[in-house]
Amino acid sequence: MNPAQISYALLTRFRAAAFVVAATVAGGIATNAVAADNPYNLIDPKVISVGTMGDSKPYTFTKADGTFTGFDIELFLNVAERMGFKKDQVVFTGQEFSALLPSVANERFDVAVAAIGNTEKRRQTVDFSDGYLAGYLSVLTADAKLTDVAALKGKRLGVVQGTLQEIYAQKNFPETDLVKFPDNNSAVSALNNGTVDAHFLDYEAAKDYTTRYPSLKVAINIPSFDAPAGFVVRKGNDALRTALNKGLHEAMQDGTWKTLYEKWFPGSPMPEAYLPKK
Repeated sequence: MNPAQISYALLTRFRAAAFVVAATVAGGIATNAVAADNPYNLIDPKVISVGTMGDSKPYTFTKADGTFTGFDIELFLNVAERMGFKKDQVVFTGQEFSALLPSVANERFDVAVAAIGNTEKRRQTVDFSDGYLAGYLSVLTADAKLTDVAALKGKRLGVVQGTLQEIYAQKNFPETDLVKFPDNNSAVSALNNGTVDAHFLDYEAAKDYTTRYPSLKVAINIPSFDAPAGFVVRKGNDALRTALNKGLHEAMQDGTWKTLYEKWFPGSPMPEAYLPKK
């Protein structure tokens, strides 16, 4: 190779190397720009997509016009606003409870919001925000003889698939015949027509059904404070989880959580942990 060929070859290699460096730098800038435009790693940076339920009053439910409301919905909207999202930038979609966590894990939704209890098993596939709600597991029935856990033996007990009630009943009611439903409404319909003897759900929802169906009563209440409800996010999305936690703590500290709780759960006891610190 003569000197001219050598010089040309060296120049070609230099240009190629310069192109690689430039592309790498440009790629880094692009990556940083993407990260800056989507700091919470959302499916759509401009919108928070939320999976929820339409029949879990007073936590999450749909109004006559099809929009979602309830304690969890209003609390989440308040937290999202603190993160810089307007109400129309939060999109709620109703699903069966059992599909909520898989939908977040598979990136169909950014968040799941439906008074979802934080359990060790669930944390294997998704992450949770800090807790914002704790309550009771309740047995709803029209059977006057069903007054304690022992009376559940041999009974057909409805549970919504994937809920804390199902997990608890499988472990603690081994001699009870569990009947799984996709949601509370279908379970209560089965209760009203005699297909099941009782339905196992959370206290606030059970209380609401007693006002809608006077023949039903809350027969048993079981404390459940070891798995507080939290917002569900995709595993490893620490940026979104941290932002949700910050908004939650602000809502608790400035009294917003307390105001919403009093609105949706009048007369119910309030955990000290969620009240403003003096």
